[in-house]
Formats: sequence, C-alpha cells, structure tokens
Amino acid sequence: MFTNNTQIRVRYGETDQMGYLYYGNYGLYYEVGRAEAIRELGFTYKQLEEQGVIMPVAELNVKYYRPAYYDDLITVKTILKELPTTSKIQFHSELYNEKGELLNVGVTTLVFIDATTKQKVGLPPALKERLEPFFSKA
Repeated sequence: MFTNNTQIRVRYGETDQMGYLYYGNYGLYYEVGRAEAIRELGFTYKQLEEQGVIMPVAELNVKYYRPAYYDDLITVKTILKELPTTSKIQFHSELYNEKGELLNVGVTTLVFIDATTKQKVGLPPALKERLEPFFSKA
C-alpha cells in the first residue's frame, strides 16, 4: 500500500455562505493529493503526459461526514490500496481536520490513455517500477 499526506488550508473563496468548504471543491483537494502522491514517487502529471500518457477521471465517489471550515488546515491522505493491473488506477482519499477527525472520504478512478491514439494503456512501466516496492509481500 502506498500512502501520501498533503496539507491544504481552506481558502475563503472555496467556502459557501455558511463558511463550509463548498462540496464541489472536495474533488479539487483529492486532485492536489493525487498530484503530490505522484510527485513523491518522482513523477509529475506533466512528465507522464510528456511520455504520452494522460489520466482522465472515469469515476468519482464521495462521502461527507462533517464539514471543513474556512481557514481549517486539512490533511489529505491519498492511498493506493493495490498496484494497478489494468488500465485503471484507484486513488482513495481521506480528509482530516486538525483535530484528526475524519471529514470526508472519496475514491477517484482514473484511466491510463495513450495521448496520441486515445486508447487505454496499462500502468506506465516507470511508474510501476516506483510503486512495486510498496506492494511487495516481504
């Protein structure tokens, strides 16, 4: 299993009239977590795209438990529970407030697509090489 923690402070413009983090912005927080998780592995989305692989979102599931508020420091925990074996990769996201309370969970499914042919492809070999040590049964 691979895990990354990233912190984001809720900005005023991301809140609704009640001062809650607007529900539609949780997906953006997941994206920040995914990008930082990939960066921790030594890649960026830009580098993957330069290698000819794009990763559109195919599915997003979200469950809200309690709100995040303006100026809260949120920890986005991004988890890869399994090494991808097909063209799909699932990122599990958990958002916590500063008290450690679970606010929200989500699962984002992305698909590896060849940027030129627009056809599904497998996990890029360089990314697979970086991920495999987290899933070895030692």
